[in-house]
Order: sequence, then C-alpha cells, then structure tokens
Amino acid sequence: MTNTKITIKYLLGITFAVIFTWVLHEFSHWVTYQWLGYEALMTLNRVSPIGTPTNNQVLIASAVGPITTIIQAVIIYNLLKYKNWNIYLYPLLLTPFYMRFLAGLMNFIHPNDEGKIGEYLGIGLFTLAIIVSSFLLYLVYKISKKHKLSLKFQIVTIITVMVVSSCIILLDQSYKFRIL
Repeated sequence: MTNTKITIKYLLGITFAVIFTWVLHEFSHWVTYQWLGYEALMTLNRVSPIGTPTNNQVLIASAVGPITTIIQAVIIYNLLKYKNWNIYLYPLLLTPFYMRFLAGLMNFIHPNDEGKIGEYLGIGLFTLAIIVSSFLLYLVYKISKKHKLSLKFQIVTIITVMVVSSCIILLDQSYKFRIL
C-alpha cells in the first residue's frame, strides 16, 4: 500500500528535497563556470561568474543547471517506477517540475536558463521552458497515477514545495547568502 501520510517528518523531507534540488541546480552552474576557467559566486538562487564569459560559455553554464535538474527527476522517476514507493523520494520528483515551471514564468521578467538558450537558438523565450516543464509534469503525472496519490497529498506537497521555494528565493534576494 502507498504510504501518503502527511507528518512533520514528511514536511521536513519536502523541505530537504527543495533545498537539495535548488542547491544542486545552482552548484551545477557554479561547477560549469569553474570548468570554463571562471571564478564564480554562488548564492541560494544565483551563480554569478567573475569576469566576462563569452555568450557561448554563458549558454553552456545556463544549460547545465536545467540538465542536472532533469537528470535528478529522471533518476527519481525510475526509482519510484521500478522500486517500492518511498514517500520521501516523491518531493525530489515534484520539485524539479515546480522549479523549472517557475523559472519559465520568470522569463516574463528576465530570461532564465531555458529562456536564454531559446532566444539564442531562435526558437523563442518560452519554447524550451514549456518543453522541459511539460516533460517533468508528465513524469509527475505518471508516478501520481501509478501510486494512486490522493488530491490531498498532492496539494499539501505542492503547497509545501511552493512555500519552501519562495523562502529560498526571498532569503536569497534579501540576504544573498553566499555558499561558494
């Protein structure tokens, strides 16, 4: 039977999943800039290279974050599909969808990772964001259907992901906690 009991332990698990996903995404940008030969500053929600990377280098660094996030989602999807249900893995699948969906919406304000790449490729600001978000939503949908996840469980998980994500973004904007 699928355990979807909402407990404090589960809510803390969601919090960990959101922070892990966010930091892994930003860390992958940071590692890419290091690999390209640039020092970079990493906060909770941003990586800024020191120096002036070329447009191609910025695009490479922009691509690595979402690629890492997609890889995380695919790994977790496969674990949830082929192994027994684990309530603590599910937020590690839902968070990548929410993160990339939110990033796609932020393209209205300022081009984000997929937006920058889409503009460079001439396919539009939102095309890659829609493709990536749709793919990640499909993975969430398939797992939700397979494990017959209740609407209540889904809503609580989504709201918690949204709240923790918002806290990360607001903390970063207010205090710019430098991680690396």
